[in-house]
This record gives sequence, C-alpha cells and structure tokens, in this order.
Amino acid sequence: MRIGRVVGNVVSTIKDEGYYGYKLLIVEYWDENGKPDGPRQIAFDAYQQAGVGDAVLIAADGGAANMVLNDKTIVADVAIAGVLDSYTYEGKTHTFH
Repeated sequence: MRIGRVVGNVVSTIKDEGYYGYKLLIVEYWDENGKPDGPRQIAFDAYQQAGVGDAVLIAADGGAANMVLNDKTIVADVAIAGVLDSYTYEGKTHTFH
C-alpha cells in the first residue's frame, strides 16, 4: 500500500468489457513527507468516491488491487483503496479536507 493524491481523470469510450463500471484516475505517489515520489500511475477507483485533489490509499500490487476490487478476473496493478482524512508519520500528522 502507498499514499498519494489523485491528479487527473482518465476517460475511455472504448475499453475491455471487464473494465466497464470502473472509474480510472491518475495518481501520484507520495514519499513519507507528502512530496511526489516516482512516476504517475493510472488506478482503478475501487469505491468510486475519489476525485481530483483527494489524498488516497493506493493498493500498488496486482494481487492487492484484485482483492480491493473484489474481482479475480480483472487485470489490475493499481487500485484506490480509500480516501484519506489524515495520516501520522514520525509524530507529524497530515490532515486533509
């Protein structure tokens, strides 16, 4: 699992049948200080509640993404598992909303 932020939407009018019903978002991962870390990724929004600007918990592994999506047949490496209200790291709390 990683922490990051939603930075964009992906719109696709033609896609694999297994992907219909899933919202796709662009996420950037954060390091422990809340700074961007690494390349941006496209993620499935498992709960359909994340939006641009939201801090999110990201399942960044194929097996975890399948579990979060509750779909063993979908090909997915990255999925948003939740929208964050806050997190604490080394005694410093980061709050969102």
